[in-house]
Amino acid sequence: MAYVYQVYPKKRRSIFDSLSLNTLLIILNVVLFIIFTILVKFNFISWDFIAIKPANILEGKYIWTFLTSMFMHAGFFHLFVNMLSLFFAGSLIEKIIGRKRYIWFYLFSGIFASLFFVVMSLFFSSDFNAYAVGASGALFGLIGLLMLLTPNLPVYVMFIPIPIKMKYAAPGMLILLWAISLAGNISIGNTAHLGGLIAGLIYGLFLRSKYKNKIKYIQKRFS
Repeated sequence: MAYVYQVYPKKRRSIFDSLSLNTLLIILNVVLFIIFTILVKFNFISWDFIAIKPANILEGKYIWTFLTSMFMHAGFFHLFVNMLSLFFAGSLIEKIIGRKRYIWFYLFSGIFASLFFVVMSLFFSSDFNAYAVGASGALFGLIGLLMLLTPNLPVYVMFIPIPIKMKYAAPGMLILLWAISLAGNISIGNTAHLGGLIAGLIYGLFLRSKYKNKIKYIQKRFS
């Protein structure tokens, strides 16, 4: 008896297939930062079309900025610091919870952080007409999640040469940034950072209650 084998050509893999989702997010952040910067510089669009501004949102305008503001930054240094943080925190989170959960959680954290920023502007009039851009809200979501999933993970914070456990580093970073903004009168989206951290803690509590054994293993693995 003769058997006939049909040979199918191997599917070509693009360069994007070999990259992690976190790496693709970093690339997207950089590309959109360049595009948005050029569009604003040459007056094709204004900051209102990209950045979160509470006054606009409360009037029902530029609702899409909940998403676009996550991929715009105030400058190259702002972009560099956030992407460096995303490289380390995001890579770990993606490996722990998987690609699909990671992208939805990242977007949820960023949008929740912006929403929290808008709501808090009702109580702090100085923020009412302020613009907010950057991946910081989503980043603090990742940090809040790591705070619960890997509380004893040693990390380095803002060029401090001594490793600090994540459960102390997470709130410490938030307090430090708040202190810097108050002392130096620097415009930092502290309420957005807080909102992102809350989003991370909420999702972390959900995962800890649903996957108790897995979370215990992860905590031992990274302690």
